[in-house]
Amino acid sequence: MKKLTASVFAVVLSSSFVMMSAQNTKDTLKTKNIEEIVVTGALGIKKKADAVTNAQQIVNTKELNQAAAPGAVQALTGKVSGLQITNTNSAVDPSFKIILRGSKSITGNNQALVVIDNVISDATVLNSLPPEIIQSVNVIKGLQGAALYGSQGVNGAIIVTTKRGTKSEKIQVNLTSAVEVSQGFKYPLTQQKYGKGVQDDSYSDADYGGTNYVPWENMSWGAAYDYTGFGGTLVPSGLPQADGSFIYERYSPVKDHFSKFFTNGVSFQNGVSVNAGGSDGYAFMSINRLDNTFVVDGDKMRQNNFLFKAGKKLGKLRIDGQFNYIGRLVNKTDSGIYDDILQMPSSNDIRKYRNSGIGGYLTAYSTNPYWTVEHARYNTNRDYLNGILSLQYEFNKHINISYTGNLNLTTTKQDNWNDGSTGIISYSNTGVPFLDSHTLNQFGSPDVTAYYFNRTYNDRKYYGDLMLNFDYDLTSDLNLKFNIGNNIQDSYYTARTVGGTGLFIPGWYNYNNVSNPSQYGSSDAQADGGYMDNYTTRNRVFAGFANVDLGYKDYLFLNGTFRYEKNSVYTVNSRDPLTNTRLTDNKPYSYYSVGVSFIPTKAFDFGGSVLNYMKIAPSFTKVGNSSGINPYNVNATGIIPTGYPFGPMPSYIMSTSITNPNIRPEFVNTFDLNIALGFLKDRITLEGSVYQSTTQDLISSITPSNASGLSSYRDNIGKSRMKGFEVDLGITPIKTQNITWNLHAGYAMSRTKLLELNSGAERVPILTYTTPSVGLAAVVGENFYSIVGTTYQRDPNGNIIVNANGVPLVNSATKVLGSLNPDYTMTFNTSFRFKAFTLSAVADYRKGGKFVSFSKRLLAFTGALEETASQDRTQGYVVPGSVQLVNGSYVPNTTPAYGDDYNGATTYWSGSIYRNVGENLVVDATAFKVREIAISYDVPKSVLNSTFVNSLSLSLYARNPIIVYSKDNRNFADPETASSNDNAAGIALTTQYPTTRTFGFKINATF
Repeated sequence: MKKLTASVFAVVLSSSFVMMSAQNTKDTLKTKNIEEIVVTGALGIKKKADAVTNAQQIVNTKELNQAAAPGAVQALTGKVSGLQITNTNSAVDPSFKIILRGSKSITGNNQALVVIDNVISDATVLNSLPPEIIQSVNVIKGLQGAALYGSQGVNGAIIVTTKRGTKSEKIQVNLTSAVEVSQGFKYPLTQQKYGKGVQDDSYSDADYGGTNYVPWENMSWGAAYDYTGFGGTLVPSGLPQADGSFIYERYSPVKDHFSKFFTNGVSFQNGVSVNAGGSDGYAFMSINRLDNTFVVDGDKMRQNNFLFKAGKKLGKLRIDGQFNYIGRLVNKTDSGIYDDILQMPSSNDIRKYRNSGIGGYLTAYSTNPYWTVEHARYNTNRDYLNGILSLQYEFNKHINISYTGNLNLTTTKQDNWNDGSTGIISYSNTGVPFLDSHTLNQFGSPDVTAYYFNRTYNDRKYYGDLMLNFDYDLTSDLNLKFNIGNNIQDSYYTARTVGGTGLFIPGWYNYNNVSNPSQYGSSDAQADGGYMDNYTTRNRVFAGFANVDLGYKDYLFLNGTFRYEKNSVYTVNSRDPLTNTRLTDNKPYSYYSVGVSFIPTKAFDFGGSVLNYMKIAPSFTKVGNSSGINPYNVNATGIIPTGYPFGPMPSYIMSTSITNPNIRPEFVNTFDLNIALGFLKDRITLEGSVYQSTTQDLISSITPSNASGLSSYRDNIGKSRMKGFEVDLGITPIKTQNITWNLHAGYAMSRTKLLELNSGAERVPILTYTTPSVGLAAVVGENFYSIVGTTYQRDPNGNIIVNANGVPLVNSATKVLGSLNPDYTMTFNTSFRFKAFTLSAVADYRKGGKFVSFSKRLLAFTGALEETASQDRTQGYVVPGSVQLVNGSYVPNTTPAYGDDYNGATTYWSGSIYRNVGENLVVDATAFKVREIAISYDVPKSVLNSTFVNSLSLSLYARNPIIVYSKDNRNFADPETASSNDNAAGIALTTQYPTTRTFGFKINATF
């Protein structure tokens, strides 16, 4: 189309634009014009990249597969600016939380919507997909692009398109195989000056500078390793073995002693895909198998994935079908073993106690992890079936009607058991008179509870879209595309649990063998860490929607969306007091968006070739978030309380946790301003987005007065605002026939501030611990989410104030100790191709943010924390830089806390004054990670010409080969771990394993 002439534009905006390749370039390599690029967005609606009015970023199949990640979520990590992926389960079967642009809701769901082949799914299914069957992933960061999904798209969307058969009539077969080795990485750093022991002369009255050596201690409050006459000598260690003898170890530090328990995990990935097609049909089939053994010996996962897709055009009717099966078997132990490992003094080599059981372990105060691995198992069998049928009938070249129906069934079965052990293990003939009169439980070692629990979860979901689609050229310059349709979703979920503690017959794992069945309806965590889940829920969503796209002369585009949605979670069932008839009220809500895309470089003659592309795309979106309300919340429901009316007698009462029947969704109003610039025929691209989202009617629970008789009341309680921006820079410094070098860097920053609470309260608690005094909360005037906890009293210069005995004074009220959110994140991607060799790398950096480390707390208790050895323990411990208030003035403190001897130092670190003060457990979350490094070799076609192989690629790769934490984080935990899938991120418990790194080899062949 003819361009308009005008003067030079000066534009200072920001945007999200996906640079696919140069346009009209004369580079040696063939490129694709930007106007030819087609992007799949919400509800499968395809648009030219120019017409996209929201912020998004595309990750193609090559980027996803360059380091052979076993799951698609892992493959996305570090490749999209503004995308945060948190590992919520670091075991053999990892799970992840996906957040785009930070959190908008206090208690609702903040995770991005996952859509696979135009059907709503979830992160678990996404990470079960082998990346090799995925064609592309469109990460929609701007809400305007996800508004057609209504309340489910309020946090952005991950649009996944799997591969389909080609138009070639020749059958093509692709084989992939990868083998890799994983190893534990980044174990906590510990002090290497003092070894096992404590102030206790029950084993021996030998004094080593004010402390004693006790073989069965888990404490590192013993003699210095260089103590004359003791350091370096062979000493009895641990509890006596079955024959009464001791294991002897040298009293000196074992290098990387935590790592000795972990082994190398081995993983095999194998896949075969077959595709074929023609001008009017296609077929694609993929079979994949993943066998993964973990760094914890005995933990393993086996996963099978089968995908079949086919389509055929019959005249004006097009039929597409898809069937996907994912079967996953997981066998793992209790992740609480890591807590036991962290208690181990550095003088112990845990491998010596592999066959010692509980009674002969290296300490009496924790359970032998080798025993746990053998006797406590968590077995999960998950089957996922997904079927999609799509029909499209073309009335004429302008009008067609389409229907997409999806049914997926997920069944998860768990068998969790522990053989249990009694602490009444007597010792005799040990040669130690003190021991011969004791049993294990007299040391304070508790029994290990035997249990068996069986859980079955069934999830049935139906998803259907009916759309009438129009495409008209209204004039020679104006095009109209219009979609109107209906969406139906029906989710049915059941959970059933049986089990309890105690086994009549050891080794028989069956409910009939449980001696103490757990009570139905109990809301308390059971012995295996799970709950007595026995319930059925159903949730339905009905919506009508419309989408309109106007295009003017290929340089000006308008998109508008509207969705009218009814969600069953708002259905209030009641009865008319006069007629006793049932009354039902279901409140519908409307959501809408509008966006504009303007391409100045197509509208005006800029002259020259320096600036070859410019795109400006502002948008506004209003959507709601209903995730803070669960099915039946707005209706009075009954519960079976524990201990009411008394003892184990069951009863039935109305729940004391209620929700306002008139509760509304959390409405989110978002403004986006977007820009994309291409220079030198797209050899340099600059992309970005600046946005602001205001969330009104935040949903959360409050604790009402005791006089109300309620334990909690859920309602719309406040308002928040999110602000942020993203910038992406792409550079291609070299692009010739033999050499191509691409560089990409992204920068993202997001802040969500709680503006107000209707009740006038200061904060909304998210997670609270009493020991230690720390937790998470949304605090008025602060960013989501804040770490809150107790602090030391300090003088005007920030020095810790201590009392006359040198003990720090603690403030009774909790304060904000930091935010979970990083100050900013950066991503780095590069690929360098030289002839048949390609070197690629992915890295990212997160600056700032905080997390709470329970590992640090545990290490302080045992005396392994580095700071515990920063002073001579025999002289006690003086709090560094502390002051005392003397005669109205603060003077430097020289008094050791709790005394000027070894016992004083032990008491300070092992007691409550350090470990239970919140500020001591807060750690800087800054981290730099090299996510992937891969080098691949494509065998030249000249070598393959005489074979039946069309292409052959060989790759060496590493995932997480380099990780650098902040100086504050002494490998306590990965800042990106979380202890749950909800909003309580930033709490690193001792049940999260250390980070692993992986090295592997992959072969990819096409026939």
